[in-house]
Amino acid sequence: MANLGYLQLTRECRQHCRFCSNPPSGIELELDEMNFHLDDLVSRGYDGVILTGGEPTISPLLFPAVKAAKERGLFVRMITNGARLAERPFFEALVTRGLSHVHVSLHSARPEVHDFLTQTEGAWVRICAALTWAGELGVQADINTVINAYNSDHLHETVMWVVDRFPHIRHFVWNNMDPNMNRAERNPDVIPRLGEMELSLRLAMTHLRATGRSFRVERVPLCYMSGFEEHSTETRKIVKEEERCIRFLDRKGFVLQRQFLHGKASACDSCALDPVCAGLYSMSYHYDAAELFPVPGDPVDVMRRVLRREPEAELVERVLARRGSRSDEQPDDHGLRTPGKETVIHG
Repeated sequence: MANLGYLQLTRECRQHCRFCSNPPSGIELELDEMNFHLDDLVSRGYDGVILTGGEPTISPLLFPAVKAAKERGLFVRMITNGARLAERPFFEALVTRGLSHVHVSLHSARPEVHDFLTQTEGAWVRICAALTWAGELGVQADINTVINAYNSDHLHETVMWVVDRFPHIRHFVWNNMDPNMNRAERNPDVIPRLGEMELSLRLAMTHLRATGRSFRVERVPLCYMSGFEEHSTETRKIVKEEERCIRFLDRKGFVLQRQFLHGKASACDSCALDPVCAGLYSMSYHYDAAELFPVPGDPVDVMRRVLRREPEAELVERVLARRGSRSDEQPDDHGLRTPGKETVIHG
């Protein structure tokens, strides 16, 4: 098990991504709060912390956070748009203080698409510089991509370009975009359909598997991941019985997530993989439940592939008992989604 906590250092950012799920909130993290939440992760037995934002590289707490996390024995990672990491001296200073793993947000191999989505001219060029320095400095760099309507047809093209140009990059993460209560509400044109991403995502996963790379996919139901189910972030959390927590700098506050379950359609009732699938995020609100369909398969085999061993009988029993479970994201009698709830603890 690897439980990781997410800590937002700031919500400010110099880019203006059209789908940003964490835009500026006017709330800033204080040093005492930062130390409190790092101590809390240690007390929970978490393995590491992911520093995020907004854009964490513009926060004055970045260097103190890296140092404090390392001193507490936490693995420390950072999610970044890569703009400041294009400045090699700044990147080197972070490495000197102990940062060795970054997740860089690249949304397209096409410069014009990436810059349009970030609403920042030259953003793609700066990411290329950051990824180059990561290889030279020996920093593990993963690629984070938000799946949206403007890149859903060429996810595979982006993967092939990265593998060819930056062979040191070994891990990719796709997040189907979160359209709730953020910039996507003002830019609904960015919200993709599941069918639009299906072929390109499959080609991308196939290429990564063939080239020996690892990858994860979040908020994509298993009916669109046939043969790659063990790479679903939610499925892995379900099978490994993991949790994660996020300290948001907005009204959500501290969120502890232990249940990975979104919306399920009537088609899910006859799906063989229902127990190990989280379902469809924001179902019947921004995403169409009609796109879900039942698939054959063996949930225990998916568990084996996630764990890379035979699962214990007790674990199999607990996971299979999830069949038929439905979350509070289910649509109401009018076909509208009732907003989902996480386990929320305000610190």
